[in-house]
Amino acid sequence: MGRRTAVSTVLGALVLATCAIAVAPTASAATMFGHDISWPQCPSSVGGYGLPMPPSSTQFVVVGLTKGLPFTENPCLASQVAWVKDHGKPAQAYTMAAYPTSAQLTTYGSKGPWSASTTAGKLSNVGYAQARFAVDSLAGVGFKAPVVWIDVEPRSAQPWPTGTAAKERANRYVVEGVMRGLRDAGYPYGLYSYANGWREITGGWRLPGVPVWATAGRLDYPEEAADRCTQTSFSGGHVYLSQWYDDERDYDRTCGTYGFTALPMPASTLSNSTAEFNGDWTNDVLARVASTGELRIYAGTTRGTLSPGSRIGTGWSGMDVLETVGDLSGDGPQDVLARQRSTGDLWLYRGNGRGGWLPRVRVGTGWDGLDRIVAPGDFDGDQRVDVIARGASSGNLYLYAGTGSGTVRSGVKIGSGWQGFDVIVGAGDVTGDGFADIVARQRSTGYLWLYPGNGKGGWLSKARIGTGWNGMTAIMSPGDLNGDRVPDIVARDREGRLWLYPRTTSGGWLTRVQIGSGWNGINAIF
Repeated sequence: MGRRTAVSTVLGALVLATCAIAVAPTASAATMFGHDISWPQCPSSVGGYGLPMPPSSTQFVVVGLTKGLPFTENPCLASQVAWVKDHGKPAQAYTMAAYPTSAQLTTYGSKGPWSASTTAGKLSNVGYAQARFAVDSLAGVGFKAPVVWIDVEPRSAQPWPTGTAAKERANRYVVEGVMRGLRDAGYPYGLYSYANGWREITGGWRLPGVPVWATAGRLDYPEEAADRCTQTSFSGGHVYLSQWYDDERDYDRTCGTYGFTALPMPASTLSNSTAEFNGDWTNDVLARVASTGELRIYAGTTRGTLSPGSRIGTGWSGMDVLETVGDLSGDGPQDVLARQRSTGDLWLYRGNGRGGWLPRVRVGTGWDGLDRIVAPGDFDGDQRVDVIARGASSGNLYLYAGTGSGTVRSGVKIGSGWQGFDVIVGAGDVTGDGFADIVARQRSTGYLWLYPGNGKGGWLSKARIGTGWNGMTAIMSPGDLNGDRVPDIVARDREGRLWLYPRTTSGGWLTRVQIGSGWNGINAIF
């Protein structure tokens, strides 16, 4: 991959071209062994290092599309793809992600599906443009790769900002843009990195639904690459390939029963979202029709509007609590929580990432003693989505921490005196500090209060963010609905009109926009 240029210093030891080639470790018959190649295999006349191409015995090849950084092209891409075809080798591709330069932010910050009104939107758009550049490179050489891997590593030539949660969050926006750009072009994707690098760049971002190609670096012991196949990956995703290298070549192996075939398209991993249900990288609104119990999805458009509703379920009238919880099951797609009125059982309806369902799972009993159940996202800072609920008789607020595998831990008291609120909403990261927050309406005054989370399962100081909200018959948050990467609020008035209340990065409000009418026939909006 020439990836060792990022893990070590840029191939400073390439004078060791006479070094012995590493011998692939012994493995089961199902394991395939291959190589990755890119610009270091180019001749020095075009800026490469003249490293050898894979031996004829290689079983697969992963071809690098860039010359080490985004918006550059591997100068030997055409000849290397031709080599792969001439030798009849199955092949995939990889591309680099990197934090943009100021010039790239200016050039590409408005060229993508997100709003350029915020830095977060611009960063996401630059990542999207990085993906589009890679897609254009593939098209230019007639290479329809079944998988495109995204290389996320420290880069000395164009470094990722590190050291704070805000910088890690900014880096994630770029990577998200790359993922969405590949998805929109029809390319399944995965992530290449290693634990320390991934943690430094993204803060250890958990993406269990995104495939992984894990590097072992220079081998410390012969089985290290095989261990990467079975160890927990840097992002929590399933490991399909592992890699190691020496001074001449990068070596790869398949993991488990993976046969270097095409991979399914991962579900959307939209940051700060618990309501991205159909896999198009935009937040959605779900609603239940009062007269029929039919469940409908109103897909978001990234422009602050909703598409016409379509039915995604029937027979939901027996549920008295409904909430988009995010990926509680830990399989990638986002899920829905529902409490059964007759039993108090809590059910997890697992999304399939395409607007439909996998079989539901009962995840709790005795939840009828709780009168509010909300999903703020990750409230305690472990990168697994959580559930917050209020005791009906006590007014106490409890945190039920998610395990990342479809269950929640026992409730822990995180507040008291919450019986004065008639609406409690898991609004996502409203303050922009990277931590999930809660918005609540005070019954007696109609005031809207923001309770910022501290990222550790507790609270920062509350702030009043609105008055006159007692005229609304429903209040919810779909996350970012207008594409600027800032979570918004949606509310229904007494006439059945649905309003979008966009938030700003500074914690204020933009002008509200009507996004629907006739919503009085809906008895749950979530």
